Amino acid sequence: MADMELTGAEIVVRCMRDEGIKHIFGYPGGAVLNIYDEIYKQKDFEHILVRHEQAAVHAADAYARCTGQVGVAIVTSGPGATNAVTGIATAYMDSIPMVVITGQVPTAAIGQDAFQEVDTIGITRPCVKHNFLVKDVRELASTIKKAFFIAATGRPGPVVVDVPKDVTQHKCVYEYPRSVSMRSYNPTSKGHAGQIKKAAQMLLEAQRPMIYTGGGVVLGNAAEQVAELARLLGYPVTSTLMGLGGFPSPDPQFLGMLGMHGTIEANMAMQHCDVLLAVGARFDDRVVGNPKHFAKEAHRIIHIDVDPSSISKRVKVDVPIVGEVGQVLDEICKHLKAGKDKPDEQALKAWWAQIELWRSQDCLKYDRNAAVIKPQFVVEKLYEVTGGDAFVTSDVGQHQMWAAQYYKFAKPRRWINSGGLGTMGFGLPAAMGVQMAHPDASVACITGEGSIQMNIQELSTCKEWKLPLKIILLNNGYLGMVRQWQEFFYEERYAESYMTSLPDFVKLAEAYGHVGMTIEKPEDVEPALRDAFGKYKDRLVFINFLTDPRENVFPMVPAGKGLSEMILV
Repeated sequence: MADMELTGAEIVVRCMRDEGIKHIFGYPGGAVLNIYDEIYKQKDFEHILVRHEQAAVHAADAYARCTGQVGVAIVTSGPGATNAVTGIATAYMDSIPMVVITGQVPTAAIGQDAFQEVDTIGITRPCVKHNFLVKDVRELASTIKKAFFIAATGRPGPVVVDVPKDVTQHKCVYEYPRSVSMRSYNPTSKGHAGQIKKAAQMLLEAQRPMIYTGGGVVLGNAAEQVAELARLLGYPVTSTLMGLGGFPSPDPQFLGMLGMHGTIEANMAMQHCDVLLAVGARFDDRVVGNPKHFAKEAHRIIHIDVDPSSISKRVKVDVPIVGEVGQVLDEICKHLKAGKDKPDEQALKAWWAQIELWRSQDCLKYDRNAAVIKPQFVVEKLYEVTGGDAFVTSDVGQHQMWAAQYYKFAKPRRWINSGGLGTMGFGLPAAMGVQMAHPDASVACITGEGSIQMNIQELSTCKEWKLPLKIILLNNGYLGMVRQWQEFFYEERYAESYMTSLPDFVKLAEAYGHVGMTIEKPEDVEPALRDAFGKYKDRLVFINFLTDPRENVFPMVPAGKGLSEMILV
């Protein structure tokens, strides 16, 4: 029996093996050295050493987003844990399944202000789905199993497991649970039959219908069900920033992204529909603007979400359905196919005619004949060169919105960005996570000169692992979105929004061992991209596109306004 006993450190590693984990992102330190010693001895998974703990969590986050699996990161105590908090909060806001193992000082030293001690449980409590402090090695395996179960089920989210150093040294018999039963946690998967029937009937009665999809469609693997419902009814579809790819963007039924920087047709249809089906979305402030303005319209709303707390949180709904969105949509489609009733063809035809009038305004047009590089042009050319089949990560700002508007995502899990928290510095480590998960895929990181510098040290990680990422820097010399708001709402007082001491990005990329380019003319954009994805296919290529410093993102709904109150130029 004694021969079967494992140390806590061995247990952590064995749990990862038994959970089927293939990649872990992390950074060692004193409190987790026992775990790292066991990582060194094993060959079941790869550990990717990042250059900052924030990057470890972002990479694990993106790994989860693009695969649907639980991402894993490991960091040490104290500053390791606090450096990880931004990544944990990013994942929490976007409902990303992750398990983060944090080291902790020995149990006897907890609360004694020991070296590199912080209250990780207290610090992370507001931005995790759940967290655990393991004080007994006999509870370690079952706790890790619970962590993976909680992270992946219901509305996904990050779970932190805080492990004191002495727990990693203690021994017990190892047994990894095959299943988890938790009395206090039983997420609903199947929607209420009566509500589903009511929703199906309400959809058929619609004169001006709208299907509004969010990140839950992507996370819930429900893209096929959304497409089936949309085809069955012939109704228009829009998506939040997080839901892009959940319905094919090139499809004529897709009205584009809605919200603060959404299209005219999406926002106006959202505002003026009479029956709205919300699927895996939460009526975020960046989506519907001020809910008072949204509620003025005579909507009947069906809301499907796996998280009951999201329903009627910001906007009161008429038919709430709690359950996994894919299962619920399957049931709605069954009702529609089984019944004899069909949508009102004349009303739907008139509704589409109105939508096409809004669409004819071509709200995403820009000057394609400009002498300076337009950022929208770069994204469009990226789409052409990659055939729309790349994984695209982004940081946060104007470049993020242009990527969302102009790269036509046709598949789910191809668009990887920080939506809820809006985290600058996310893009590069996220691209690393995606490339580790999909080594043969084309991966592009669309970024800005402000965001890229927040985690630029990860170019070193990319060199070590030979990751052939393509960094698309839309360099306008400003913190672009800050500058745009200052132009619109602060009488052009550009307080600390411009960059006057930017590095030579080409030399910087080359210093890390990568290929660097600076592109200044529109006619050189496409050749540079083709070289990046062709000639330098197997190298990381950092392309510094010098873009129009005064270009703004349109349309734009000012904060506190309604969806129909868009600034168009």
